[in-house]
Amino acid sequence: MSVDANIDICEVGEKKPRPADDELGFGTIFTDHMFVMEYDEDTGWHDHRIIPYGPLSFEPSSAFFHYGQTAFEGLKAYSADDGRTLLFRPWENARRMNATGERLCIPPIDEELFVRAIEELVALDRDWVPSAPGTSLYIRPFILATERYLGLKPSSSYTFAIIMSPVGTYHGRGNDPTKIYVETEHVRSIAGGVGAAKAGGNYARCLKAEVRAARKGFHQVLWLDGQEKKYVEEVGTMNVFFRIDDVVVTPPLQGTIMPGVTRDSVLTLLEDWGVKAQERRLSLTEIADAHRAGSLQEAFGTGTAAVITPIGQLQWDDLTMEINDGRTGDITGRVHETITGIQSGKVVDRFGWTTEVPD
Repeated sequence: MSVDANIDICEVGEKKPRPADDELGFGTIFTDHMFVMEYDEDTGWHDHRIIPYGPLSFEPSSAFFHYGQTAFEGLKAYSADDGRTLLFRPWENARRMNATGERLCIPPIDEELFVRAIEELVALDRDWVPSAPGTSLYIRPFILATERYLGLKPSSSYTFAIIMSPVGTYHGRGNDPTKIYVETEHVRSIAGGVGAAKAGGNYARCLKAEVRAARKGFHQVLWLDGQEKKYVEEVGTMNVFFRIDDVVVTPPLQGTIMPGVTRDSVLTLLEDWGVKAQERRLSLTEIADAHRAGSLQEAFGTGTAAVITPIGQLQWDDLTMEINDGRTGDITGRVHETITGIQSGKVVDRFGWTTEVPD
């Protein structure tokens, strides 16, 4: 169906009370409306509609319950001081959702329709976009395989939906440096797997290690490669950067880690500022050696939910590495201020990253 097709809108009869900005957590409160559409092999994607937020009904035999053929995305809308509502790089999320879909045998969604559906949904629930510093409207598009069939094959039908949640900071610690535990037993992904796809199963497999790290007093885990358990991959649900001898290093995109939108934004900024950056394999041994030599200057994670998270401590077996005396580093602070400034309209967007939600 053409992207020019109408999006039917059925507004809620009674709107929910909106929480104060200082009462927001993350992902527990949802706006009045959601976008939904369906897919079948004969019609393609159809029945585009915005309806009141509420339960979705699926039969127990639906494929996603049993085989995990699901994909999701995450992006945010921001309230600018001049009254505009801004999306940050939504076209990248559209492209990444289709890349995930291709890996999981999910039919593609027209990228223009993906962005337009978000724009119309945000416009309808614009009053839900918080304006206090550090707050935003989190947007969660997702796809579920819905064919009623207990057999392993690509589904012949799907539901795509978008829900939204006004949020504060992701982890509740503001921008304080985080403590990271290096996971040496379990792995997040392997070469040839689905590590670069935004699939629900990627996150479920992380829970055991994260629960164990939390019991030890750490906020997140650092994942190593699945073959040698030697090279850095990701931190929790974030991409990760280390600054060593004035060079910022991040693992390369080789199919095992998420191609983060924030990650790409950071690399673009570093190039623009003339800061030397490398995408290459980085071992824990190299990081430990740099720490002992005093050349490990700072580290940070990047992701849509938390944006930029400073790393203040890294625990690898019996070695505790304090990074920059547990303080936010210069580059970390600069990329955080710049990206959040662009997202909120406070910093001039020279890269064309923001999309204004029309009235």
